[in-house]
Amino acid sequence: MSIRMPKIAGISMITIFSLLILFHLLIIAKVLPYSIVWGGRLKSPMEMYRLEAISVLVNVFFLLVVLGKRKILKLPANSKVLSLALWLMCLLFFVNTLGNLISTNKWEQLIFTPMTCILAVCSAILARTR
Repeated sequence: MSIRMPKIAGISMITIFSLLILFHLLIIAKVLPYSIVWGGRLKSPMEMYRLEAISVLVNVFFLLVVLGKRKILKLPANSKVLSLALWLMCLLFFVNTLGNLISTNKWEQLIFTPMTCILAVCSAILARTR
């Protein structure tokens, strides 16, 4: 594997997770409608707040894993633990890509399908690095 591939994968993931955190915060702030997330199945603002808060926390966790693996941030976890987390993220993003493909929401199909596919590939690349 090229030495540049993990760097490109890391930068890509850091950028995507940062933008996703911003996106979910804009949903919480009601700048964007919550009908465009969760397959359009949210029934109330309270449900949106709860699920979007979880989304922000999960994306912050993913961002921390990537920052730790790329040694941008020193975390109390060794490289093997971070690699395991990245393999689990890869699996999650792969399954999420399949879900986005069959979504009835066009936003999820057009934007989030390629994004989760890119995240799955980048997660695998980073998981394989030392």
